[in-house]
Amino acid sequence: MKTKITLLTLMLFVLNISFAQQDEECMTKLSIFHEYVKAKNFDAAYEPWMAVRNKCPKFNNAIYVDGEKILDYKIENTSGAEKVAFINDLIKLWEERGEYFPSKTPKGEYAAKACQLMYEYRKELNKSKLELYECYDAAYKLDKATFTNPKSLYTYFSLMVDLYDAKQKPAAELFDKYDDVVEKVEDEVKNYSEKLNELIEKEDAGTDLASKEKKYKKYYESYLNAYDQISGSIDSKLGDRANCENLIPLYEKGFEENKGNAIWLQRAAGKMSEKECTDDPLFFKLVNAYHELSPSANSAYYLGILKDKEKKSTEAIAFYKQAIDLETDNFKKSKLAYKVGTALKKRGAYGQARGYFRDALKLNPSNGRPHLAIAAMYAASAKDCGDTNFNKRAVYWLAADEAAKAARVDPTLKKAASQSVANYMAKAPSKSEIFECSCSGQVIKIGCWIGLSVTVPKV
Repeated sequence: MKTKITLLTLMLFVLNISFAQQDEECMTKLSIFHEYVKAKNFDAAYEPWMAVRNKCPKFNNAIYVDGEKILDYKIENTSGAEKVAFINDLIKLWEERGEYFPSKTPKGEYAAKACQLMYEYRKELNKSKLELYECYDAAYKLDKATFTNPKSLYTYFSLMVDLYDAKQKPAAELFDKYDDVVEKVEDEVKNYSEKLNELIEKEDAGTDLASKEKKYKKYYESYLNAYDQISGSIDSKLGDRANCENLIPLYEKGFEENKGNAIWLQRAAGKMSEKECTDDPLFFKLVNAYHELSPSANSAYYLGILKDKEKKSTEAIAFYKQAIDLETDNFKKSKLAYKVGTALKKRGAYGQARGYFRDALKLNPSNGRPHLAIAAMYAASAKDCGDTNFNKRAVYWLAADEAAKAARVDPTLKKAASQSVANYMAKAPSKSEIFECSCSGQVIKIGCWIGLSVTVPKV
């Protein structure tokens, strides 16, 4: 018995020495290839990196972080079969990272990265659009929560459109996928908007942001810009494929089968509302079925649209208010308030519209669109809300000030808001006119629905 214990102890001792020697060798080579990577000498880094990768795959996550940089370099600086081999090896590296460092390798993120790599080198890999789409689709279904890259989300949808055009995917799948991706983008916009709102509210309270918070603010703004860009690209890619001529027969055909499916009804009504197919009787049928099955903020909003179509303004507003009251999520509540404000603005009910736009801003301060809408209403009322020509044009200062707020809070609207400010300022009284009237620094009261004051700039 003692002999067996002694042999076992000896074996464990030898194994520990072996692992220690292995760790020491891997540590030395890891240090070598890491320094090469820092110096961007990727060719020199390759051999010691591969040695550590093969011998000690669990040793340190730097194997995979630096390895990605090394293989990126190799892919960019090789051609033919060698390039293809490095592309496939990078995909393999991400799989190994997921195996050995799962907590640092979000499944959806890295599966999407692999698909994006294959898409970018689709010619070299001889990948069809169907194969690539199925790759993205599998990644999305594997872990939707971490499939967040804006570029990959756009590519995913773009491939679906291409397959639809090639008659490899039906219209129903195309519209479902559009809704999937748009909802995912909205979720991410909500996520970053809420984080940005905290910083904006802190600034509005007069508190300076710490250096770390300023970096976070730029990070959140960059992602919101990226999602805003792909939102436009997704809509452009869909184009008129989702027009009323296509939507109405599709949803008419599927209504009986899906009239008990709240999600289908919501998406169908939403798409018809979005594409302005609300005059068709099918929209009425969809909305009423949806509201009866699952009364919600969305269904109440759609009923408001129907009442607006019937010129029943009071009932329409009642449904709009109900929609906002039913919504519990502040981000979605803000979107509904903005939609209601927009509907009232189109009707010319500027005072009521401003109230909803201001509510939208309270709920989501980093969305600058309500500011631009309010500014546009001020500008449109300039001729009606002043008692003299000078005072009428002074309204444009109010409009410019409101538009400037949009540029300050919303990274996606800086250019548009700046253009609006310049346009309004060009219509406001000039410096020479201020000098002639001797009213520099005076306060002008603006009447009608605006009910505000504006200070004449000092000259």
